[in-house]
Amino acid sequence: MKAVRRTRSLPALLLAVLALLAVTVGAPQATAATGVSTIADALRRSPVYVDPAAAAQLSTAEADTLARQIKDADRPLFIAVLPAGYPTRNLFTDLRTATGITGLYAVRLGDRFDARADAAVLPRTAVQNLVTSVQGETTGAQLTDFTDRALANMGGRAPASWGGGATDGSGISSTALIALGAVVVAGGAGAYALVRRNRRRHEEERRAALDRLRVVVDEDITAFGEELDRLDFHPAESGADDTMRADYERALNAYDRAKSAMADARGPEDVRAVTEALEDGRFSLALLAARRTGSPLPERRPPCFFDPRHGPSVTDAAWTPPGGASREVPVCAADATRLADGRDPVIREVDTDRGRRPYWDAGPAYGPWAGGYFGGGILPGLLIGTALGGWMSAPAYAADYGTGYGDFGGFDTGGYQGGDVSGADFDPGDFGDFGGGGGDFGGGGGDSGDFGGGF
Repeated sequence: MKAVRRTRSLPALLLAVLALLAVTVGAPQATAATGVSTIADALRRSPVYVDPAAAAQLSTAEADTLARQIKDADRPLFIAVLPAGYPTRNLFTDLRTATGITGLYAVRLGDRFDARADAAVLPRTAVQNLVTSVQGETTGAQLTDFTDRALANMGGRAPASWGGGATDGSGISSTALIALGAVVVAGGAGAYALVRRNRRRHEEERRAALDRLRVVVDEDITAFGEELDRLDFHPAESGADDTMRADYERALNAYDRAKSAMADARGPEDVRAVTEALEDGRFSLALLAARRTGSPLPERRPPCFFDPRHGPSVTDAAWTPPGGASREVPVCAADATRLADGRDPVIREVDTDRGRRPYWDAGPAYGPWAGGYFGGGILPGLLIGTALGGWMSAPAYAADYGTGYGDFGGFDTGGYQGGDVSGADFDPGDFGDFGGGGGDFGGGGGDSGDFGGGF
């Protein structure tokens, strides 16, 4: 009888043990896979999180590749892949609050996709356009395309909490946990070291941008000096009067100011003073040339949009950049003729990591360079639809290189830049429902804070 009782009680005992394990082990894993806090913890340690329930959407290799790309780009882009049934109400706002880091947040939820960003990193219209551009793609292709395009347009830097180290199945790095604990213990000292590191990296970026820009500016100064030589004007020559001599003196002074300003430049924003001087000097030369020939004096106009070295523009002409909308731009006489004949204008190209490119597609450092030539009032309109125009529309554009960019926005980032730990100090409007996030994702409508609305 005793043997019979043991035989009958063993299955029941095993079932009880299995049930206990399911409760103590299985339940926490389910919670870890769906809790916003868990997702936020993972994103503080790595830029890509794939929920276990959505593992079929994005392989580990694909996720690692995206994470590596984002880290190498040093930008605060966060990507989460979640199952289709994940609750969407206030998802972005709650995730941004739990993560506490200024950045761009993208979520693939089943076969749907949307994104939100702090204004200091990327403006709403840019987020909307990026989201729209990748709708309808498979998970891997969509996240890859979005990452490529976002990294090329967004500002800010990666959070210091991202680092190496082995991870467990949940994607949480044990090394990062230890490091985080050390930061907590270090307290204020650690925070101070982080601020110093960010400032040092920021200055290194500014110096690198100035070094690349210096080549182009030196070409501009040299070209203007050659124009002065070709003019071959002598203040004592026959027919010269005081107005001519004054024009020539202003041109010489502009040349000296440009050289001096470039020698003193410490960041890309300082280049604006150089190109302002060159623009003023070229107009003085145009006045002098007209006086010497008895021609009507030229109107004060911006320089030729396609290459300021062409001199002051003489008219406006319609121009459409690749993939952009048509707009009127100031052009010199030669480029006006080329456009009228259906030919391409002679465009100023500069060296970039992608080879020779038009200056408006070469990087944000060219904003002050172009601003000195064209002035803050008309430049944004000229550059709509170009890469430089996109950078200039972002608050991060002003933050990256300082107040010298103020004429193109003067955005207040609240003291936080992309990648900064700002906790819950952010504008919830940046993470709410603003037209479905950029397309047909949520169907429009919905409460503010919904994941695109309309779920």
